[in-house]
Amino acid sequence: MMCFTHLTPLPLFSAVSLPSSRRHFTSFRTRMSSSSIDSAPPPPPGNGIVIGCGGTTVDFLATVDSYPKPDDKIRSTSLKVQGGGNAGNAVTCAARLGLTCRLISKVANDSQGKGILEELESDGVDTSFLVVSKEGNTPFTYVIVDKQTQTRTCIHTPGYPPMVPTDLPQSTMLSALDRASIAYFDVRLHETALVIAKEASRKKIPILVDAEKKRDGLDDLLQLADYVVCTAKFPQAWTEVSSIPCALVSMLLRLPKLKFVIVTLGEEGCLMIQRDSTEASESKETDIESLVESLKQRSDSTATFPTCVSSETTKLKANGIGTLSGRLFLGTAEKIPPEELVDTTGAGDAFIGAVLYALCAGMPPEKMLPFATQVAACNCRALGARTGLPHRTDPRLVPFLV
Repeated sequence: MMCFTHLTPLPLFSAVSLPSSRRHFTSFRTRMSSSSIDSAPPPPPGNGIVIGCGGTTVDFLATVDSYPKPDDKIRSTSLKVQGGGNAGNAVTCAARLGLTCRLISKVANDSQGKGILEELESDGVDTSFLVVSKEGNTPFTYVIVDKQTQTRTCIHTPGYPPMVPTDLPQSTMLSALDRASIAYFDVRLHETALVIAKEASRKKIPILVDAEKKRDGLDDLLQLADYVVCTAKFPQAWTEVSSIPCALVSMLLRLPKLKFVIVTLGEEGCLMIQRDSTEASESKETDIESLVESLKQRSDSTATFPTCVSSETTKLKANGIGTLSGRLFLGTAEKIPPEELVDTTGAGDAFIGAVLYALCAGMPPEKMLPFATQVAACNCRALGARTGLPHRTDPRLVPFLV
């Protein structure tokens, strides 16, 4: 029988150029010249203030040679205890990239909660808006990293008592939103998140929603979202549409405020549709499925580094769903050598952290997508959701920042 016992955390948690146009397509490729690697990145955007709201946890990461079968008893090959949680990971990533990050979440006044606060603060995240419960328990997650399949399985225990809107005084919320460039929600703590999102929307602060899976309160947050980043399974699950490209079109049609939606596809990269505020000049409609295939043919399958190809603005048609004016982007992922791929835990959170940075820095999508996939790839080279998160001085990121 496979069982888990409550563990005591270890102290402090152990341990470019713009695209060229060619008919209906444009492309982007990162060129890591010696001059760009040797030069220091410029200062981060001065107005880059992120307010994140969502989960922050303790992760107990155990690496195993292969996932256990029922009633097995196995040994881990390594153990790491560190902070986790979607929102905690994403704002940590954004902070390491140079943004000013604030986090709204809830922990308990226990050793795990104290460790979470210390780790976030060590990465420069403002924790003054976190609620600390005098009693109860801090949320934690057991993460089993399977070396054989290069996958991870998460077993989460929520914190108690759960966060409710009355935990966050109005004055505290307004302070957290003060001068914020963007607000980010992972859809946990959904009742509190909705109150904050409504106020952010009233203040015209752009909102990014992490649509990992269908959750309570998600639909309300999506209605307020300017940007959505979702996992591979989400678009079809939420729209009940048969294909990912058509599902993305459906999301944009259902959510009129949405400016773009990105779906992350692991080693296959990502897809993004950006809405165009004006009607496409050409009247001809382009089938979204055919357009995806055209971009795949134009992408460089031999490249080991992240790339991006895109269409021109056109009328994107999803059969049986509708049309909208926009651009389609196809981003490829870095081809990580098998011996360097350690753990995919938190890769999506790293991607979102990089997107938050890119939005604050005004990066065009052709640069944002390779940048975000590069940051996620860096994170996959170490155990845990935060160990491999790069800092803005990392030589692998300099070409995107200069």
